[in-house]
Amino acid sequence: MPSLKREALVALVTAVVISGIWLATTRQVRKPQNSSSAIPRREDGKPDFSGIWQANNGANWDLLTHGPRPMVGQSGVYSDVPVLAAPVVALGAIGWVPPDLGVVEGDEIPYQPWAAKRKQENLANWLDRDPEIGCFKPGVPRAMYMPYKFQIIQGTMKVLMVFEYAGAERTIHLDQVAPYPVDAYMGHAVGHWEGDTLVTDVSSFTSETWLDRSGDFHSDALHVVERYTPITRDAFRYEATIEDKNVFTRPWKISMPIYRRLEPNAQLMEFRCQEMAEETLLGHLRKNQLVKQWEGRTMRVEVTRTVPPGNAVYERHFSGNPPTRQ
Repeated sequence: MPSLKREALVALVTAVVISGIWLATTRQVRKPQNSSSAIPRREDGKPDFSGIWQANNGANWDLLTHGPRPMVGQSGVYSDVPVLAAPVVALGAIGWVPPDLGVVEGDEIPYQPWAAKRKQENLANWLDRDPEIGCFKPGVPRAMYMPYKFQIIQGTMKVLMVFEYAGAERTIHLDQVAPYPVDAYMGHAVGHWEGDTLVTDVSSFTSETWLDRSGDFHSDALHVVERYTPITRDAFRYEATIEDKNVFTRPWKISMPIYRRLEPNAQLMEFRCQEMAEETLLGHLRKNQLVKQWEGRTMRVEVTRTVPPGNAVYERHFSGNPPTRQ
């Protein structure tokens, strides 16, 4: 009988120990999703940013904190209270820019005095000047927070980014490469690792891109340093320090999370928008006007083309981004 009691006691102790080990193992396996082990990594131990991503904020409308405003406005009954202007009046509530908090550190863009005036002029002439409307390549950093998906394909020495908007793409070189022979819309990016953060140095820009839909601009002296830091397996923090001695008084920084698209069939769709912008940019060249009016239940919107003088009649884009580096 005593031996049976001893065997029962041993069995009980063994069961308790096994249960404790199982519980401890279970706790280890079920680590929080924001732990470092939840971050996908490559064989060399570096974070793997491969996947389809999208920003979820209002930065493409305005990098700074902003309230609701018309996409295109004009003075209403009161001079300081704008209403929707003719080009978008039929859009109603859809024609307003949604409010959002800014992504700029300190919520201020340090323009030189002349450039601050130019930014306001760009905003007032948004429909004529924003390169996004004409389907031009978005540039950096704007491509990262436009309201379109993008895909990262990460290799050992190259990181390729493909953007849904306008079929834009860029390569971050992790190896030594020769500088680009000409300026480019998406710039020339060289990267390196600082721990788990991918740091890129981007230069060789054209002056033909904007930073948002609010007229924020730069010159071809733009220099951007980006930082990609994983937060969880499904989000990373994107930071960009922006420097342009021709336009700003000092470097300034933006920061935001960017999220993985989690649909099982997530993929980039084609949005090659050149033909979508053809009538907007070149419709004034038609012998017989194509778009003349639109009539709805409560209004009729008339379209009258104006023809720019001289060679400007053939220009696809009016730059709001002086000066050009000599």
